[in-house]
Amino acid sequence: MELRTLRYFVAVAEELHFGRAAHRLHMSQPPLSRAIKHLETDLGTTLFHRSPAGVTLTDAGHTLLHEAQALLDQADRIRAKLARATITVGILADHGAAALAAAFRRRHPHVEIRIREADLTDPTCGLRSGQVDVALTRGPFDSTGLKTLVLRRDPVGAVLRADDPLAQRDGLTIQDLAGRDWFQFPEGTDEIWQSYWNGGEPRRGPTVRAVQECVQSVLWNGTVGLAPLGHDLGELKVVPLADMPPSPVVIAWKRDDPLTRAFVEAATQAYGSA
Repeated sequence: MELRTLRYFVAVAEELHFGRAAHRLHMSQPPLSRAIKHLETDLGTTLFHRSPAGVTLTDAGHTLLHEAQALLDQADRIRAKLARATITVGILADHGAAALAAAFRRRHPHVEIRIREADLTDPTCGLRSGQVDVALTRGPFDSTGLKTLVLRRDPVGAVLRADDPLAQRDGLTIQDLAGRDWFQFPEGTDEIWQSYWNGGEPRRGPTVRAVQECVQSVLWNGTVGLAPLGHDLGELKVVPLADMPPSPVVIAWKRDDPLTRAFVEAATQAYGSA
């Protein structure tokens, strides 16, 4: 049995109509009918009951359908694994990816890893638009239609200028920052993402797109923003916020192909041992 013939059989078995199956396979009906007849001859059994109303599967047909679908799925996975030699990874402001990069290179030395550094306007790093295969990013954001896995949770603090009176405190609350200008992301940015980095309330302030724009806005204008603790922001201070939930470091993807799954598994192990 050839894989091509099995694909013909599966199309007819799923459509239960030779005409529709031929249309789905982008071929004419006579050669499709001949291929199925040859398959039945090779197997020495009838796969379809034929009638003017259409076709139905015989018991042998049901058995072959189950086996053929599994075999074709496996063939597709093998083909994808062999054909694909690159993976594009979107990264959004996470400094803990060194262990992941090393681990993935060790296991897949022949895979080319392309990196797309995302700005703050798209927490999926281009995943929805197909610009990347997998995203190493931060939450929370709208994950509808995506697969996500939390790798780590980082406490968050207020980003302040060193001479700001609040910068001398050991800890703050969101209420301590009331009345201040906060960073804003451009119109159309994920609402869940925007709300989180605004402390859960509507705010006013300058629009920023990148981490360095945030830093400069604090230095020059005294704007308030939030950032994960432990990040080096130069002359600025990050004071812990007691009433902010932590920001999760997340890996997100859409397609469960072998290379993407391998990257997700490497991330799980790398961050689990960090």
